[in-house]
Amino acid sequence: MAKDVGAQKDVTVEDLSIQMLALKDDIAALTGSMSDYSKTKARDATDQARSAAHDYAEAGKEKAVEAQQSAEAFIRTQPATALGIAAGVGFLVGLITARR
Repeated sequence: MAKDVGAQKDVTVEDLSIQMLALKDDIAALTGSMSDYSKTKARDATDQARSAAHDYAEAGKEKAVEAQQSAEAFIRTQPATALGIAAGVGFLVGLITARR
């Protein structure tokens, strides 16, 4: 507030025009910075989602391999029971699909 009221009356249209151009440039720079920031955040979120999906896929693969190994072990140790279960499941699937 170093300027007094009398000095403010000396502001010209050219001074205002220069200040408006500076303000316009500052707004453009701010808009660009916000755009860059948004792109960076979106890229980070995408990378995190991709990493999480990859981790879930790997965990799913591991669980599927464990289930397969468990089923194979069950079939080897109890083949008659496994054959009975397979026949029962096949019969149920046949009943369900025949009703359609």
